[in-house]
Amino acid sequence: MRTVQTIADVRSTCDEWRRAGAVVGLVPTMGAFHAGHRSLMEIAREECDRVVVSLFVNPTQFAPNEDLAAYPRDREGDEAVAASACADLLFAPDVAEIYPEPGRTTVHVEGLTARLCGADRPTHFDGVTSVVTKLFMITGPCRAYFGRKDAQQLAVVRRMTSDLNLPVEVIGCPLVREPDGVAMSSRNVYLGEEGRAAAGALFRSLCVGADAVEAGLRDAAALRSVIAAELSGDPLIGVEYVEAVDPATLEPRTDLDGATLIAVAARVGPARLIDNTTIEVVGASVTADLGVVADGDMYVPVARVAP
Repeated sequence: MRTVQTIADVRSTCDEWRRAGAVVGLVPTMGAFHAGHRSLMEIAREECDRVVVSLFVNPTQFAPNEDLAAYPRDREGDEAVAASACADLLFAPDVAEIYPEPGRTTVHVEGLTARLCGADRPTHFDGVTSVVTKLFMITGPCRAYFGRKDAQQLAVVRRMTSDLNLPVEVIGCPLVREPDGVAMSSRNVYLGEEGRAAAGALFRSLCVGADAVEAGLRDAAALRSVIAAELSGDPLIGVEYVEAVDPATLEPRTDLDGATLIAVAARVGPARLIDNTTIEVVGASVTADLGVVADGDMYVPVARVAP
């Protein structure tokens, strides 16, 4: 693996690979790698001839009152993880390389960015889509890998890529959980012992919701109430939202029919955590995608907790 810091190096290397007939995979990240990041790299490695991992803490997706300065950083550890996952290129630019001067252009996806996390973070997704567009243009035609834990981000990036006819195939990959069900996140390091224990309520609430749907619940508002009630039992948890939406458009659902994204966000101490499941209802059949957990070198479907 080579580590490079310039746009020119990435462009020239990816162009050379494609001229040789290689399929290029891109894994965009902000670093502080955990097993969820590694899983994206491993999937890209399986599906592509060459793999680029970008490592850039993007300042434009942080509001002034958010944790840009405190965001976890571990350059040495990240390089080791990317190398062990057999990435070919680690692109680790500084801010001046990506933003040599204040930008006058922003990529905005109407509608999809106004709900869920966008309601409380109105500038966040413009920062995400703008930097992802840059990364796509720097890498060139490729397959790009994103985790389904950030389900809204995945929907927004997919729509942006389609609307702009970018030569990129966006791949959604399984949400990866800790053995106790907590969704892996770089911000989990903010949790103290009590907060870490409380964070498990997000996963448990989704399991309770999935159980309710399997028992016959089909009203989305009632399902949101069931999940919110489960979350409200811990005083350390401050619920921001519980939503049931279309996975692609993020439009609210009234009835559960077909695929529905159940998304939750909550403050647990200093950490803002998100989690989700996609529940598929086809007639009397119900399936819930709760993600996977690492088991040695494999990822297996996570076991649902009992209500």
